[in-house]
Amino acid sequence: MSESTPTFLDVERSSTGKRWRLRGDDERLGITLSQRFGLPEIVGRIMAGRGVGLEDAEAFLNPSLRDQMPDPAHLVDMDRAVARIVQAIQNKDNIAVFGDYDVDGATSSALLDRFFKSIGENLTIYIPDRMKEGYGPNAAALRMLAANGAKLVITVDCGITAFDALEEGADAGLDVIVVDHHVAEPRLPRAHAIINPNRLDDDSPHGQMAAVGVVFLLVTAVNRSLRELGWYKTNAEPDLRQWLDLVALGTVCDVAPLTGINRVFVTQGGKIMVARGNIGISALADIAGIDEPLSAYHAGFVLGPRVNAGGRVGESDLGARLLASNDRDECQAIARRLDGYNKERRDIESRCLEEAIDMIEAVPTDPGVVFVAAHGWHAGVIGIVASRLVERYNRPACVVALENGVGKGSGRSVRGVDLGAAIINARQQGLLTNGGGHPMAAGFSVSEGAVDAFKGFLSQWISGTMDEGTLAPELSVDGAIQPGAATVDFLAKLERLAPFGAGNARPRFIFPNVSIQKADVVGMNHVRCFLKGQDGMRLKAIAFRVVDRPLGETLLNTGGLPLHIAGHLQIDRWQGRENAQLIIEDAAAV
Repeated sequence: MSESTPTFLDVERSSTGKRWRLRGDDERLGITLSQRFGLPEIVGRIMAGRGVGLEDAEAFLNPSLRDQMPDPAHLVDMDRAVARIVQAIQNKDNIAVFGDYDVDGATSSALLDRFFKSIGENLTIYIPDRMKEGYGPNAAALRMLAANGAKLVITVDCGITAFDALEEGADAGLDVIVVDHHVAEPRLPRAHAIINPNRLDDDSPHGQMAAVGVVFLLVTAVNRSLRELGWYKTNAEPDLRQWLDLVALGTVCDVAPLTGINRVFVTQGGKIMVARGNIGISALADIAGIDEPLSAYHAGFVLGPRVNAGGRVGESDLGARLLASNDRDECQAIARRLDGYNKERRDIESRCLEEAIDMIEAVPTDPGVVFVAAHGWHAGVIGIVASRLVERYNRPACVVALENGVGKGSGRSVRGVDLGAAIINARQQGLLTNGGGHPMAAGFSVSEGAVDAFKGFLSQWISGTMDEGTLAPELSVDGAIQPGAATVDFLAKLERLAPFGAGNARPRFIFPNVSIQKADVVGMNHVRCFLKGQDGMRLKAIAFRVVDRPLGETLLNTGGLPLHIAGHLQIDRWQGRENAQLIIEDAAAV
């Protein structure tokens, strides 16, 4: 946002250092949408602010797999990949899946495993150890799979930049099919087929898909081919929709934009998830204490971190095993282990984040990028720490764990800065030994002696490529309301816009000119309070992890002066009652 763009309520610098900006300003379109589709006016205005027009409003409000599912064949190499997989099925070839250790990789691996089981075939799932093997296919693992009889390997959520490893895999006699979504280079690795909507030679309009979405298209195409060959004359054809819960989980947890086909996947997959048909998801929800219908929120903030925990600080294959298993006892045991690993992960992450913040604030801040490296940090949590640093400093952040002369790094970005492209560029220039990613997240390996050179390159690259104002801190809001308007009925109307997540943020409102009442500290550095508005009504509110931050100080020490408060609403369920509650994200002086 340029300095000339009007701020909302004239807030140039809030408690978190942000300018407030109204999302869109097409009042006429908002009213037209509300009238055309029988929506409350506020819902129509929010849709207009998100860029939803009359021509795509129906698809936005009613995401349909039947109407919006793309033909898998539109992806480059899809037909070639399907032909090889069908041949392997017919020949009873041993097939292995090489998956990444995060949720996207786990759900992708489990989806393939469940499909193959449904047609009477078995797969070998291989998930690399994050600490010992690092990210993506490696030559030793591929040679091992070949030695154990695999003829075909399908990589999921990895492989697009694994040049050396796939070369050795091919030399070992493997046919490799790469199924990925990360940023590709002009040069592609040696493989039988490479399916990736973000290939430079692929003009697919669905590049926002997570890997599990691409895998779902692959499974759809293989299923269709088998049907055409008469496979299901003697075998029951599986209903692929039963696995959309896996697609939704992987899409949400990979922070893929919830637009287009992703919105369809998460909406329809969410309906499957509510039924808890996947025993692994159900076991994980039980161990997490979820006693309400599962939603995109639970997928991203409760289930996902636990699935990820095995790859971060425990056993990398636990997530895929959990999501692929139909054994209730096994799933409950794995869920307990993942829950324990998640608690361990939170402790490690907290220590690493605290140390990183101390390092950053001890030296002048780079205007383009936050970059920290240290010995003793656990490589399994650095991605989460990078995300926390982005939230705190509103600029791209890279965190590097150093050990034995090698740094394993993870980065997260902000809107308008393609971090994946920067990492690939650095690797091509010899500054990194490995690396790749997508615009908002990337991973890399760097020799300890090259850390300073890479840091300098990254700072210069980001400063030279970002648009003017890209890193200017801002908070996008959807309008102003009074506490009395924040009701359970109002929240039900907003649910027409769900699912919420990346690319479709939960509506954020400003409560203007409110007084803070009964503010106190609760739990782990949270501030709880009540807002009293100009309408005389009160609203329960809470701000998480802010006691030692300017926002916490503002809420706790208002001196009786009114504030503008920003945040999003959610239902607070307590003792069988439901009430609206505000999650405070920012505040500003009136």
